[in-house]
Order: sequence, then structure tokens, then C-alpha cells
Amino acid sequence: MKIGIAADHGGQRLKASVVEHLKASGHTVFALGPETTPDDDYPLIVRPLADAIAHGDVERGIFFCGSGIGPAVAANKIAGVRAAMVENEWSARDGVEHVDVNLLTLGERVIGESLAKSIVDAYLGARPEGGRHERRRKQIEAIEPRPMTTADGSSRIRRDV
Repeated sequence: MKIGIAADHGGQRLKASVVEHLKASGHTVFALGPETTPDDDYPLIVRPLADAIAHGDVERGIFFCGSGIGPAVAANKIAGVRAAMVENEWSARDGVEHVDVNLLTLGERVIGESLAKSIVDAYLGARPEGGRHERRRKQIEAIEPRPMTTADGSSRIRRDV
């Protein structure tokens, strides 16, 4: 699987450990953020990762920071991205099966390396379920902003509600 990876200063150690685990598991890993981050802002770092997911350049993404909360909020502003901060394997698996989560955010200050690897394995091993979950995913997509072209050719954002 093609996995996009990024981290701010609060998640660099956890990122390094999980990247090695992903490579050993046979995944292709794309770094979509700075290697060193002495003074950074997660909204600016998560954006290229979220864009890569939205455009289909990577199949799924993982972002590492101190808590995982802020980058999930920021990434969810991008149409086509369904980000979730999780702290256990069940939530990672359920998030993909029910909501088709495609960007996982993990907090280095919240979970350890062993748990992070187990969460990532659950996330990458899960597949979206159909039925009522598919219906709900479509309802979520209907809320997302959609680009549209105006009469003068410029692009605008509209909501399909």
C-alpha cells in the first residue's frame, strides 16, 4: 500500500519507528513533510499529506504529533479527507470499516511505539464495509465543500446540501 507520512516536532521519534515498521511490512512510504522541525505548525505540515490523499497520490496517510488532535481537525477541512485521531486498535479498524478513515493521526505523547505499530497495522488491515456504513459515508461526502466553476471560469466552493 502507498502510505503518506508526515510529522511535526512532537511526533518525529514515533514517526521514525513506525516508518521502519511500515517498510518492513512491505508498504511504500512517502515522506510528505519536513525531516527536521525545530519550530513548526502542524496545519502547514498536514496540508500536503491531506492533499496527497484527496488527489489519490497515496492510498492512506499517517500524521504524528504530540496529541494527534490538531492535525485531525485541520486535515478534515480538505474535501475527500476523513481524518481521525485514535488511541487503540479497535478505533483504527472501526474508523476505516465504518467511515473509511484515510488519514490517521497519532500522538507521541499519548501512545508508545509498540501500541502505535499495532494501531497502524489495524488501520492498514481494515477495509470499508458496505450497507448502512456506505449510506452514511455518502451523507458525509454530501456535507463536504465541492469546487465549482462560475460563468467567468473562476473556481468557487459550494456545499451540496
